[in-house]
Amino acid sequence: MKRINIIVQIIVLSLLMISCGENMDGSSDANSTVGVGQGGSLATFAIKGDYLYTVDYEQLKVFSLQNPDKPVLINNKWVGFEIETLFSYKEFLYIGSRSGMFIFSVEDPENPRNRSSVQHFTACDPVVANDTLAFVTLHSNSWCGNNINQLEVYDIKDADNPVLLNTRGLSQPKGLGLYDNYLIVCDDEIKIFDINSSENGGVTFVTSLDKEAFDVIIQNDLLIAVGEDGVYQYSLSASDDTFTVGYLSTIDF
Repeated sequence: MKRINIIVQIIVLSLLMISCGENMDGSSDANSTVGVGQGGSLATFAIKGDYLYTVDYEQLKVFSLQNPDKPVLINNKWVGFEIETLFSYKEFLYIGSRSGMFIFSVEDPENPRNRSSVQHFTACDPVVANDTLAFVTLHSNSWCGNNINQLEVYDIKDADNPVLLNTRGLSQPKGLGLYDNYLIVCDDEIKIFDINSSENGGVTFVTSLDKEAFDVIIQNDLLIAVGEDGVYQYSLSASDDTFTVGYLSTIDF
């Protein structure tokens, strides 16, 4: 797991260096002084405007980047135990742990507020979200200590009261990402689902890529899939009810 996280952080840091003036949700921010890229679902940090948010085993930490050369720790928030991942979308931080998902709001960027949490069986737990839905993959392995392998879909329109809408069994899902109305999940292969097919949180399988990966990073129309043996890049396109994906390149480890 440590090797996986190190690889993901390297990829994310590379995107941070090449991206400029873009928030984690892809929107521009005229007030931002720091170039921001898109992290994967296994990332443990996120930059929003002039602030860096990171998680460790128990805490959410807030750093001021008003002087980017000298980040300053300005707040610690206790979250829970066995925290694993941090995903940023608009004014919310979605934190995944082995026992549940936590939603924090950052209307006050220096003082994130815990809005809600949901509990599940002990399992590794990456999270991604959009305006109305949060997607959580639970997977079993030697670190997570359970045999649950599934995708969970939550209604998050009310951030104070997330509601589990649906579950879908998978082989051993890990990282995931959102592109338009499509969810991309690292399972026994990279699987793409239509998330706009029903109002009750159901997802419809669309296609798959014959690659094993543990996380995906989506930057505009570029999909970067990170696996144990390499990094795979694909082009993405979606219009109306049509989704296309094209192979670009592979970097072998």
